Amino acid sequence: MIGLVAVFLLAALPFAVEWSRVPVRRRRAGRVPGEIVALPGGATHVIRDGPDDGPDDGPVAVLVHGLTTPSCVWAGIAPLLVQAGYRVIRYDLFGRGLSDRPFGRQDTGFFLAQLDALLRREKVAAPYVLVGYSMGGAIAAAKAAEAPGDVAALVLIAPTGLADAVMPRILRVPVLGDWMMWVFGGPLLRRRMRSDPGEASVIPDLPRREAAETRTRGYLRSVLSSIRRTVSRDMSREHRAVARAGVPVLAIWAGRDRSVPLSSAGRLAELNGEARHHQIDDAGHGLPHTRPGEVAAAILRFLARPSDGG
Repeated sequence: MIGLVAVFLLAALPFAVEWSRVPVRRRRAGRVPGEIVALPGGATHVIRDGPDDGPDDGPVAVLVHGLTTPSCVWAGIAPLLVQAGYRVIRYDLFGRGLSDRPFGRQDTGFFLAQLDALLRREKVAAPYVLVGYSMGGAIAAAKAAEAPGDVAALVLIAPTGLADAVMPRILRVPVLGDWMMWVFGGPLLRRRMRSDPGEASVIPDLPRREAAETRTRGYLRSVLSSIRRTVSRDMSREHRAVARAGVPVLAIWAGRDRSVPLSSAGRLAELNGEARHHQIDDAGHGLPHTRPGEVAAAILRFLARPSDGG
């Protein structure tokens, strides 16, 4: 009898811990930058920067963030793109920031459906510039492969999908991995954030924002599903398709990246010999928010002459 009770308590623990976390609607109760828009898959937080009087106010750049940090990661880059004449659209992927946490397999198809719905909702006319960071690089590459004629240029910042993902083996195990993530994922992620100070971020309250994510209901479930189905996915087929279609590509790499190894750059060169590369040697994985000036400068040089990389 005691054993059955213990088993029941262990099975119920993840659900109890998850229920104790803050629902995303409570986080939306305060002042929300941008807007919460209704999409078929769920509510999505979107921020628009630059002219918004009409669809012809300038070229559009759509920014797709990565696995764990929401669209605030673009706070340093977006204004620099706007200064250069771009309209910028940045949004929170499902499961992050102030967007909904729908259930479902968070593979590239899942995220492409959200991106496609957002592009229709925002009336973004092709071609547009697509910028993806980390896991967002995999999503952006999948979009460019699916609809190359819609993408004027593809910018990948430390993209996943070109090397084996660093992932604890236990998280690959169904049920057990879910149990571990739901119960211990929050404290472990917060500890990792504290133990890896890295470089100074232009987002002064980034540690608080990241900690708030881990305490939001649905976040850890979303992160785990994305690790298994998007971050761990080999994106070779998509990069070959982008190369065949002739979409201009710039890849930006960090020399001290502990999340996306520099071997990814070599792999991309094999798959797409026309892709341009820019490396910031003394930077870590947080390029968009630690080196926004250098990243934006590289992007703008490339966009000025995408066919030859500037």
